[in-house]
Amino acid sequence: VADRPGTAPRAAAARRRAAAPEGLPLGPGSLTWKIFGDTRGLLLVGRTGVLQVMHPTISQALLDHSDYFDNPFNRILRSAPPILGVIYDEDAGATAAWVRDRHRSIKGEHADGRGRYRALDPDAYWWAHSTFFESQIARCELLGTPLTEDEKVQLYGETITWYSRYGLSMKVVPPTWDAFQAYWERMFAEVLEATPVALGALDREIPPPPFPQYEGLPWLVLGPIVGYIGPTVIRGTLPLQAQRILGIETNVAEDAALLAFRQSVKRAWPLVPKPLRRSPLVRAADARVGYRG
Repeated sequence: VADRPGTAPRAAAARRRAAAPEGLPLGPGSLTWKIFGDTRGLLLVGRTGVLQVMHPTISQALLDHSDYFDNPFNRILRSAPPILGVIYDEDAGATAAWVRDRHRSIKGEHADGRGRYRALDPDAYWWAHSTFFESQIARCELLGTPLTEDEKVQLYGETITWYSRYGLSMKVVPPTWDAFQAYWERMFAEVLEATPVALGALDREIPPPPFPQYEGLPWLVLGPIVGYIGPTVIRGTLPLQAQRILGIETNVAEDAALLAFRQSVKRAWPLVPKPLRRSPLVRAADARVGYRG
């Protein structure tokens, strides 16, 4: 018996949904809502960025299409609200679609002749998302209270839901936390490289102020922190696999400074006023849904 008109597309869509990894609710009761909006994550944003640009497609796309190199700190700060919005905006799906569609025109040729690339290549886009997921585990491990194995399983289920909001293929998404760990190791073994963008992010130099209001005295204070302490934190907190690929060798002084930095953040965090523990966008979302954390 032939399918009724219109049933074949519905059946195909049902098969795709059945094959997709199963996500967990992503809202004010989720671990992601609690962890990703924590402003301590800003202290590791450089680490996340370096992991992303170790992917050759992402590195080449930045070289060809981004204004990142003119003012890197400005670019990071401008990127943060939409990324947060895919979790915290009232219409998170619309924000995710906007973020996705901003990448549609980003395409070109790899400079080394390996072929064409596009920003919406599933492997590259999922890798970028993976670093946001992993950054939450790293933030808790390095600057707070490490997550339990059960919490990591839950967080990964939530990140599947988070990624699904972009409306992209889910075929590249590992179905479980265990499968993700195998994927993470494979990326370092087979895909990630010491790209020029990644290596450049490790340079110790004072970048330009991100916004005009930071020029002058404010940047005389903040510039050296961003330009010198920032790369030190990146170098010391990157996964060991990344350090090996990038040729990073820390010394005793760097290791001691990083340990002091981590301990200082952990001890000072309870003294930070509660409003400063969440970004303004996240605080607004917390208020909207009645989240008190």
